[in-house]
Amino acid sequence: MGMVKKCWAILALQLACSGAYALDAPVWVGINDPAWNEMYPVRVQAMQAKGDAVRGEAKFVICQGCHRSAAVGRVDGSYPRLAGQHVSVLIKQMTDVQTERRSNPKMQPFIHLHEVLPQNVADIAVYLHGLPVTANHGRGPGDDLQHGQLLYMKDCATCHGKQGEGSDEQFYPRVSGQHFNYLLRESLIIRDGKRRNAHPDMVTVIKRYTDKDIAAVADFMSRLPVNP
Repeated sequence: MGMVKKCWAILALQLACSGAYALDAPVWVGINDPAWNEMYPVRVQAMQAKGDAVRGEAKFVICQGCHRSAAVGRVDGSYPRLAGQHVSVLIKQMTDVQTERRSNPKMQPFIHLHEVLPQNVADIAVYLHGLPVTANHGRGPGDDLQHGQLLYMKDCATCHGKQGEGSDEQFYPRVSGQHFNYLLRESLIIRDGKRRNAHPDMVTVIKRYTDKDIAAVADFMSRLPVNP
């Protein structure tokens, strides 16, 4: 049994024994840095729920105003492409926003805990993961790709994969097929300490990046194959 599954099993036993619990009472389990990957009750419930893509599609309708139909996002980077993203990553990010572990004031009202329950989160995640990832996303200018590739392979590929495929088991997001402007914006936010749920290893690495470095890496990532 993998580390993540063991942690879910332990938490399920704890919750079953304790009965009712407050939605805002987090449970910490030592997976990497707890500040990045807290296995708190709402998230545990969503991870253990069996997602249904049909229900997820119906629930996602309200999200299409921002993330657009088929979850393609926006080329200007204001909203990410969610299609094809890993289920674990989607659940982590949605529940982190719900519990304000990730700051996202625009999304917060639409995914409030009392409106989007853990089962709904699981349903949406399964639906989004199954959507096709097309090659019509926004790409960078392409003027410093060699530098971007060098930095990506040295600092990013260990987690995000050589082809940007990420890891469902390790909660590392897929970056291939993502819009350049979104990759650029989020990387700058993480470097500047404005996104609380970023992986500590990434924070350590990206702190030393210049704006030019970040732009080059984001450009390279935006050109990775959409079907790695």
